[in-house]
Amino acid sequence: MTTRHYGRIWLRVVLWIYALLVAVSVIGSGFKMAVGGSEAAAQLFSFANNAIMALLAGTLATALVQSSSTVTSVIVGLVAGGLPVHMAIPMIMGANIGTTITNTIVSLGHIRCHKEFKQAFAASTVHDFFNWLAVLILLPLELFTGFLSKLSASVAGMLVGGQNVSMKGMNFIEPLTSPAEDIIKGFVSVLPDSTLSGIAMIAIGIVLIFFSVVRLGKLLKKVMVGKAKDALHKSIGRGPISGILSGMTMTVMVQSSSTTTSLMVPMVANGLFTVRQMYPFTLGANIGTTITALLAATAITGPAALPALTIAMVHFFFNFCAVVLIYGIKWLREIPLFMADKLSDLAVKNRMYAFAYLFIAFFILPGIIIFMTA
Repeated sequence: MTTRHYGRIWLRVVLWIYALLVAVSVIGSGFKMAVGGSEAAAQLFSFANNAIMALLAGTLATALVQSSSTVTSVIVGLVAGGLPVHMAIPMIMGANIGTTITNTIVSLGHIRCHKEFKQAFAASTVHDFFNWLAVLILLPLELFTGFLSKLSASVAGMLVGGQNVSMKGMNFIEPLTSPAEDIIKGFVSVLPDSTLSGIAMIAIGIVLIFFSVVRLGKLLKKVMVGKAKDALHKSIGRGPISGILSGMTMTVMVQSSSTTTSLMVPMVANGLFTVRQMYPFTLGANIGTTITALLAATAITGPAALPALTIAMVHFFFNFCAVVLIYGIKWLREIPLFMADKLSDLAVKNRMYAFAYLFIAFFILPGIIIFMTA
C-alpha cells in the first residue's frame, strides 16, 4: 500500500468518524425536538415522589432527551427551586443509566454481521449493566447512610465562591457537527410540527449511524495494523488505569460520554479491542462526564450555587465510588461483562431481543411504572 493510498484511507476514516459524530448529535437533537427537551424532563420529574420513581424518571428523561447534561441541568434547577437533594440523587443515578442508550443504538449498525454484532452489542451493554449494578449497590447505601449527600455537601461547601473554572465554550465537537446538523434541520423544518421534525431527525440519524459504522468498520480493518494498532493499544488497551484515564480525558475534551463510548463500539466490533479492554475506557467516560458538569457548576452564583455544586459532586462521587468499588473487586467487576456477554448471545440468536431490550429497559418499563404509580 502506497503512502498516498494509505493517506486517502485515513481521510475516509476521519470523514466517517465525523459522520458518526453528526449522527449521534442529530439523534439527540431529534429526541429533544420530538419530546420537548428540558421541559419534558421537568414534567417527568414531577411524578417522582420516592427514590425508585426518581431513579426511573431520571432514566426515562435522559433516554428521551438523549443528553445527561441537559437532564442534570434540569435537576440542578429543581434543587435550586426547592427539590430536596436526597430526592435529586436517584434522578442523577437514573440519568447515568439513560445516557447509555446512544451507544446501544450505535451497536445496531452491526446487526447484519453476527460476529461484529455480538461484540458491538456486548461492548455497549456492558456500560448499561455496570451502571445498573452501581445503582443497586450505592442507592440503598445512600438511602440508609446518606454518605453521598453528606460528602458532596461538605466538598461543595468548600468550593462555593471559588474560582470559576467553567468549560463553557470549550466544546470541541459541537462547532464541528453543528453545520451538518443545521443542514439536516433545514430539510426537516418543512414538516408541519416539531414532533414530526424530531422523528424525521431521529430516523435520519439512525440511517447515518448504520452507514457510518459499516463503512468505518471496513476502513479500520485496513488501517489499524502494525504501528497504528500498537499506538492505539498503548493509549487505551495497555491496562485498566490507562483505559480509565483515556476515557476520562477524551470525555472531558468532547464533553459527551455518549460520543466517546459510541466511537469505541465499531472498534470493538471489528476486533481492534476486546470488550474487556474497552470496559475501563467506558468507566473513565463515566467519570469524565461528571468532571465536565462539575466544572460547569462553578459558573453558577447566588442561592443556586451550593445546590448546583452539591448535585455535581454527587454525580462525580457516585461514578468515582462505583469505579473504585465495582472494578476494584474482581467478582463484582465480572458481573457486567458476564451479563453483557449473555445478552449479546441472545441478541445474535434473535435480533428482536436487542430491540426488545432497548425499548423495554429504557422506555417502556420506566414509563409504565411511572405513569401507573402516578
